[in-house]
Amino acid sequence: MNQRLILTLGILGGTGKEGKGLAYRWAKSGYIVLIGSRTPKKAARVAAEVNELLNRDVVKGLGNEEVVEKADIAVLTVPYKAHRPILEALKDKLQGKILVDVTVPLVPPNVSVVHMPPAGSAAQEAQEILGDGVEVVAAFQNISHEHLIGKEAVACDVLVCGNGKGARQQVLQLVKAAGLVGWDAGPIQNAVVIEGMTSVLIGINKLYKIKGAGIRITGVPKETQA
Repeated sequence: MNQRLILTLGILGGTGKEGKGLAYRWAKSGYIVLIGSRTPKKAARVAAEVNELLNRDVVKGLGNEEVVEKADIAVLTVPYKAHRPILEALKDKLQGKILVDVTVPLVPPNVSVVHMPPAGSAAQEAQEILGDGVEVVAAFQNISHEHLIGKEAVACDVLVCGNGKGARQQVLQLVKAAGLVGWDAGPIQNAVVIEGMTSVLIGINKLYKIKGAGIRITGVPKETQA
């Protein structure tokens, strides 16, 4: 009998709203999910909140280092100001793994204005910091946490960028497991557009007084979706 390989997903800095939403979606789909934080007690508290939503005790909260050690795939969901420090601290432990970088280089207070780092994007910056031993894949930047934590279908697609096609395909499976439609958007250089779009969407939310604006790929038959 063929069985799906059960992966352990470690969400670093996962105590924020985006990390909590992704943890909920993936745990609901059957993945083993660990929420990481610099403060293990905080991670345990957020894990308990997700478990309450699921009505099951399946998500665990641990320190970031322990989460990296146990995870098959790591997911980074931190504010941009914490991006470099956490990557530098966990660089050695991340070697040999896929890192899904959800970070957007937002610069308060003007978060609706696009600001990109010298590397080109947060994902490219992560790849520079971690080196070739880690496959960095950018994804989930344009999905509001309000959609992730809800039970309804999400009318928003996910663009996935990274230098390794195999790594992109694995992340596309995570997108599908989260109940979303994913698209292979090519190499990591393209993350600059995806990350920048987040600021545009924030501006649209503010201007039109709406919540959770997103993007959809149109004009393509369903059978060609990634």
